[in-house]
Amino acid sequence: MSRRLQMLQVARLAQRSLGEAADLVTAYLNRIALPDGSYANRDGRGDLYYTSFALDALAALDQLPDAQRQPERASRTRQWLQTFGVGDSLDFVHRCCLARAWASQPAHSWPPGQGEALAEKIAANRSADGGYATRVGSHGGTAYGCFLAVNAREDVGQPPFATDDRAAIIACLDRLRSDDGGWANAPGQPVGSTTATAAAVATLRSLEADVPAEAAAFLLSQQHPTGGFIATPDTPMPDLLSTAVALHALDAVDASWRKQQDLVLDYLDSLWSADGGFHGSWADDLIDAEYTYYGLVALGHASV
Repeated sequence: MSRRLQMLQVARLAQRSLGEAADLVTAYLNRIALPDGSYANRDGRGDLYYTSFALDALAALDQLPDAQRQPERASRTRQWLQTFGVGDSLDFVHRCCLARAWASQPAHSWPPGQGEALAEKIAANRSADGGYATRVGSHGGTAYGCFLAVNAREDVGQPPFATDDRAAIIACLDRLRSDDGGWANAPGQPVGSTTATAAAVATLRSLEADVPAEAAAFLLSQQHPTGGFIATPDTPMPDLLSTAVALHALDAVDASWRKQQDLVLDYLDSLWSADGGFHGSWADDLIDAEYTYYGLVALGHASV
């Protein structure tokens, strides 16, 4: 099962805690749906990045437009995705978003050869050390780049990496270990970050590689007294992205964090908006599709 589908399974569990409020989330996501089939970013414009999150959030709520539910909208979304072709005009991150968005659609609706062509385009971001980076021609890969590439390859239904390629990605991630037991997006760093560490854990799991025991200890040390997780050891305020990916990584390695479950739920509640979405942090005045999806993921982990 792909990493995207595993995360979707968890996000679906959020319905247990949301109850009737799940309808508010669906209503919010439908409000940001645009006539061309895309979903709006924070400025109200159609955006591939935010569309990929909106589609997965709707899938987690069992409300994704399809042949039975809003078939016209489903068709318009696929037509909009087709305007990007195989991502020639996109950067690496948005190519991976395109792969993720197509993964939400029935495979028979994909343009012929779409999966193979997208995988080839994404492979162009392979770095000299065998990892992946967001910039073409990079000497070294990043935890984020490796995470996106491995996930995108799964999203478009490509076979597993060859043994040598898999080993090179694992070696790249090993070079990105930070001195404090986490991971950073550059080698030789004294301090890791929650998102880079969670990305490394997810990638190693996808590649069926061992995850160092220090990863769980690092992530657990990033939990704020209020229940959320901070981005780096010196960050004063927790945020929703760090919280969602930390919980996902901790559960992936069966780490014990549930003694703090009520605190996590309280923190997530503090970011909830009656408009039907989640704020990214206490300093964030807006809600959007990305943070709403991460809110579902975090709430799913905290609901079991």
